[in-house]
Amino acid sequence: MAEIERKKFQLSGLRTALRLVWRGAPGMTALSIFLSIAQSLPSTLTLYLNKLIVDGVIQAAMATDKIAAGQHILLLVLSTGGVMLLSDLLSEASDLVRDAQGEKVTNFISATVHSKAIAVDLEAYENPKYYDTLSRVQRDAAYRPNQVVRGLTAIIQSAVNLLAVAGLLASLHWGVALLLFLVTLPGAWVQWKFSSKMYRWQRQRTPTERQVSYFNWMLAGDQTAKEIRLFNLGPLFVNRFIELREKMRKERLAIAIRGSAADLGVRAAATLAIYGAYAFLALRAVQGIISIGGLTMYYQAFQRGQGLLQGVFSGIVGLYDHSLYLSDLEEFLNLEQQVKDPARPVPVPNPMAQGICFEDVSFKYPTGKDMILENVSLTIRPGKIVAFVGENGAGKTTLTKLLCRLYDPTEGRITLDGHDLREFSTADLRRQFSVIFQDYVKYQLTARENIQFGNPDLEPDEDRLIDAAERSGADRVIDTLPDRYDTVLGKWFEGGEELSIGQWQKIALARAFLRESQIIVLDEPTSAMDARAEYELFARFRELAAGRAAVLISHRFSTVRMADTIFVLEDGKIAESGSHQSLMELGGAYARLFEMQAQNYR
Repeated sequence: MAEIERKKFQLSGLRTALRLVWRGAPGMTALSIFLSIAQSLPSTLTLYLNKLIVDGVIQAAMATDKIAAGQHILLLVLSTGGVMLLSDLLSEASDLVRDAQGEKVTNFISATVHSKAIAVDLEAYENPKYYDTLSRVQRDAAYRPNQVVRGLTAIIQSAVNLLAVAGLLASLHWGVALLLFLVTLPGAWVQWKFSSKMYRWQRQRTPTERQVSYFNWMLAGDQTAKEIRLFNLGPLFVNRFIELREKMRKERLAIAIRGSAADLGVRAAATLAIYGAYAFLALRAVQGIISIGGLTMYYQAFQRGQGLLQGVFSGIVGLYDHSLYLSDLEEFLNLEQQVKDPARPVPVPNPMAQGICFEDVSFKYPTGKDMILENVSLTIRPGKIVAFVGENGAGKTTLTKLLCRLYDPTEGRITLDGHDLREFSTADLRRQFSVIFQDYVKYQLTARENIQFGNPDLEPDEDRLIDAAERSGADRVIDTLPDRYDTVLGKWFEGGEELSIGQWQKIALARAFLRESQIIVLDEPTSAMDARAEYELFARFRELAAGRAAVLISHRFSTVRMADTIFVLEDGKIAESGSHQSLMELGGAYARLFEMQAQNYR
């Protein structure tokens, strides 16, 4: 039963590939199939023309009218040349169409994979199996669907030729046509077995391949360059990279050797069969049953027929091989989302009236065992600033992920003006948030684009973009750059300018400030800023947050104390809440943390 399901899944992957290829380039795919079939006609015709030429030469040698015989042979040769020219023309046209088709289909499938990758839930990125599947898809999806179409057209082309050749051989003796099939079947079986073994091996070794890629990235990446040199990790990582590659090489070679040994035996048997058929044909020619031209034609037909039949079987095995890999593509494209849009989304209230409420929210990550948050209840009202504080791992950043509906609560619910967040379209809901996480992205693009990504709908020359840069302090950074807003940031591309961590953070803050949103979420917004820059930022922050709900996560209590309400998290629960003054008077966890930090400034 499991084997039946596996084969159904492989066929499903094959259907998916054909569908994607057709959607990516329907016209060129149809033209490619037509040209492939058209190519099969000239090759069969040349067999018969060559027979006529050989027989014609033998007859001309005995003819009295040499001129007429020579003219007849010349006409046959010219006809054969014309047929070959037509074959070359069709072949070149077919190659051009396939190349153009390949580019279009590759672009389409890459876009399809990327669209799926940005649509899957955030939880997928915490599951190693997802990375294994994605790795296999990225490795194979761009070219295998095209190979499927090429394989199908090659099978069709070979099959059309094979029918003509088989009919030709059967006209001599049915046993010759049967022998043609018998000598080809073992080779197809060997190919099928080898493809299955290689696929299973590659699927099992996907985690190892990802480890190899990881060491390759660490050895060549800019993020690890400093530590690798300081701690002399280069030789260690190079050795691990080589060890993994060598292990995979030996395993792959062992499979290849077994496959080659079996293939050699099959080829030897096929060679004996070919020359046995040749001996049979030669005997028929000696007996006068067939002419010398017939001998040449039938021998070439047998050789070509074997190649064609081998091509058909290889094509079928190739399709099976591709279906194995394309089942990964099918699996990837069928990944289900847990964070889904409702069938009939409710419009997001704008402006908010009541704000956002966490109602007995508990949460654990899909791949985790323990609850990160337990029975959390709190309210974030418009025009108010709230802060989350607590030790690392207390659940502060997880709260913001739930707030932005990157995840749904395991228990409880989160509401906006009384509506569960799951009632809104995720795109419309997330449009209401301006967020800068601790691990904000450093886009290796221009400063203008880095800020504009906060609101891609705005034109690049909008005055609001400049205003956002001024509010975050990024304008002073940009003024020092050679091309100001048109300077490429980072060192990945030619002419790029690298920024300090604090300067990058100001660019990221400008991106958050540019977004037209009702809720601002700043996760450690000033962690890389000096005291003066921090003071200047928050001197303007209340003005920026006017009428909006604002959420701060910070370890700096100089930042936190400005919040209207501070929530202290311990082990995923709210231990205390209130203003800075009330929490200090309470003398609890917040007061202790504040005093511990304050001692560093005394």
